[in-house]
Amino acid sequence: PDFSAPNTEGQLLALNDIKGKVTIIDFWASWCGPCRRENPNVVNVYNKYHDKGLEIIGVSLDRPGQKDKWLRAIEDDQLTWHHVSNLQYFNDPIAQLYNIKSIPATYILDSNGTIVAKNLRGPALESKIAELLN
Repeated sequence: PDFSAPNTEGQLLALNDIKGKVTIIDFWASWCGPCRRENPNVVNVYNKYHDKGLEIIGVSLDRPGQKDKWLRAIEDDQLTWHHVSNLQYFNDPIAQLYNIKSIPATYILDSNGTIVAKNLRGPALESKIAELLN
């Protein structure tokens, strides 16, 4: 399902605005250790496949009043793709739309916007992206 939320500058960004040939919706948060440990892998996949049509939108489940921690995590982990957050923790409307109960959580969409895989990490994530874009 499409969604929109404020980006890092506070402007609304919609999933439909950025969809590529393949799109990863990445649910994460600055306080989430497993998310932060997976980020270098996601950065590697993005750097390798962005020129072939991969887009990523990070949906942060950071808590209210913690925008500074969210922005610092994006910078520290070198997450150079699109980011949105309502800063509502697990009450985030996007998290509820996608039935997110724990993070990290990922959804991989094909060029038609159909969910083709979810919750892949490490080599499995890169393998699926390679399959879709090579």
